[in-house]
Amino acid sequence: MKVIGINGSPRKGWNTHILTGEVLKGAAARGAETELINLYELNFRGCISCFECKRRGGSSLGRCVVKDELRPVLDKIDACDAFVLGSPIYIGEVSASMRALIERLTFQYISYEKDRKPLFNRRIPAGLIYTMNVPEAGLEQTGYTAKFQGYEALFTRIFGSAKTLLSTETWQTEDYGKYGITMVNEADRKKRREEVFPRDCRNAFDLGSELAAGARV
Repeated sequence: MKVIGINGSPRKGWNTHILTGEVLKGAAARGAETELINLYELNFRGCISCFECKRRGGSSLGRCVVKDELRPVLDKIDACDAFVLGSPIYIGEVSASMRALIERLTFQYISYEKDRKPLFNRRIPAGLIYTMNVPEAGLEQTGYTAKFQGYEALFTRIFGSAKTLLSTETWQTEDYGKYGITMVNEADRKKRREEVFPRDCRNAFDLGSELAAGARV
């Protein structure tokens, strides 16, 4: 059993990276082989809408043909038993690299035929992690709730199931005094890091365990 984790943050050792790693720890505790991939180490771009993945009778049907450093990652996800995508939220959206991955990963499997049956022919569980500055109480107002539900619906439609984990009001820097971030109360944010983020890590571990258990079904 293989579980793939994709860290869509450029900041290693920070919130998204940590939580994605915790998911893989949870999967490993269930006996899964795991691999963590850092997207920002790779050179690639988003979907170019060439439609080769929709070519009838072609060897590329259901498969992205763009040959760059993301291609092996797409192949690994195609062959894995479960996966998790982790991304910070920047300007109301997943990171640029994660968005490019989502385009390439999902579009190759989306069918434009009348029956709309996805070109991915298995069911595997997917996990979706988002870290953000926004407080939990502001998710609805900012439109984040609808956005996350949309991504979850997309991955459920293609892969069979998807579960979302949110980490809000995250710790952003070791020294807030160096930057113009006066809208954030550093003491409150640090307290949240010490008291709430460990819970997020436990939830991520449990998600990994759940993904691995679902992969056995």
